[in-house]
Amino acid sequence: MFEKILIANRGEIALRVARACRELGVRSVAVYSVADRDSAVVRLADEAVCIGPADARQSYLNAAAIIEAARKTGAEAIHPGYGFLSEDADFAEICADNGFVFIGPRPEVMAALGDKSKARALMGDAGLPLPPGSLATLDTVAQARAVAEEIGYPVIIKCAAGGGGRGMSVVHSAEDLASAYDRTRVVAQAAFGDDRVYVERYLNPARHVEVQVLCDGYGNGVHLGTRDCSVQRRHQKLIEEGPAPALSGVTLDAIAETALRGALRAGYTGAGTFEFLVDEAERFQFIEINCRIQVEHPVTEMITGVDLVHEQLHIAGGVPLRLRQEDVRLQGVAIECRVNTEDPDRNFLPTPGRLTRFTPPSGPGTRTDTHGYPGYLVGPYYDSLLAKVVVWAPDRDLALGRMERALHEFEVDGPGVHTTIPFIRRVLDDAGFRKGRYSTGLVDRLLGAPDSAKESVPASSAHLSRRTR
Repeated sequence: MFEKILIANRGEIALRVARACRELGVRSVAVYSVADRDSAVVRLADEAVCIGPADARQSYLNAAAIIEAARKTGAEAIHPGYGFLSEDADFAEICADNGFVFIGPRPEVMAALGDKSKARALMGDAGLPLPPGSLATLDTVAQARAVAEEIGYPVIIKCAAGGGGRGMSVVHSAEDLASAYDRTRVVAQAAFGDDRVYVERYLNPARHVEVQVLCDGYGNGVHLGTRDCSVQRRHQKLIEEGPAPALSGVTLDAIAETALRGALRAGYTGAGTFEFLVDEAERFQFIEINCRIQVEHPVTEMITGVDLVHEQLHIAGGVPLRLRQEDVRLQGVAIECRVNTEDPDRNFLPTPGRLTRFTPPSGPGTRTDTHGYPGYLVGPYYDSLLAKVVVWAPDRDLALGRMERALHEFEVDGPGVHTTIPFIRRVLDDAGFRKGRYSTGLVDRLLGAPDSAKESVPASSAHLSRRTR
């Protein structure tokens, strides 16, 4: 095991990693921007280094500053969390070139899987079912139109270097293709510095189901069941639960086993997530891989008892996987709700401000991962995620009741601060959601809005890429 790890992130995930380090007797180094100097992880970590101003490009995305902080503090490894540089193959290679272990997949594997178009082709070769579409990026509108005509409308145009659902455009007719293609490329360039795009058949209605995998450097791997992440606004997840409800055990097993086959075929190491779309007939199709720890990883931890961050550190330290598939036992149901400082009545507009009151829920089967505290200033510079409320119960009905109780307990207040809690309660009260029969269109239906996927991310917010969480 390592003696010292630098955490190249902020917010609740930085705090989560620092806690795991302390539990394993590993010293932790927090890096922070000027805006985060009063953050909880700065107080909790063994050491803290300021790496730049509030602008993420000069701090959390500044690879040189992070490497220098690791060198100065004597860290042996770097944990990237999620977002920022966590899926940046160049950063993983820079870490290796400077003698630091990057806690994640190898740079060449991340480069292949982080490119969504390349990942499609690689997983297709591994025998995973894919949505009809292009296996290479499309350089012209004519190429995109040819693919769309071949597979049929509606189609979805995606950024090859994209992440977090940003920049996608759903196209329902040939007349709209050219403008959507151009718009998506503009957003892709602004958000990811890479304007390459590809086209897939758009499946609607569909469930968004993902599989957590763990693989070591010796060819061993396990899957840890499924999570349903269909409750989304603008392709950003709001509620996740595991196991995915209202699907047969045969389907859930098949999705999980397919994901693990793909991971082993790719030579994956560490914690990763394979994402699928599932139609009403329970046919599933692979869409992408997240080469990092997921925001919703506590759902899997609650139903398996496996600490995913602990396992990340052991695997990165060269320890063979400590689990076999037969050791993984799924028990009960876990649900996670993301509490963002956003106003659902104003199209989920971020609402920064100082928290005058902050009392997260607790009690039986309840976990709250947060970096918030009374007096904390929620700034305008980064992602609006404030807390994740996670509950576990032996069955889904009790888990839903427990979540309702937990959200009722959660007190968040401050001048101008709004949260997503009222809207999350609307979702929990929805009859379709309570039956476990819902799709990625649930949020749009509740909002009474047209399919938000028809529009790409506005240029004014395009800089909030996967790198800024």
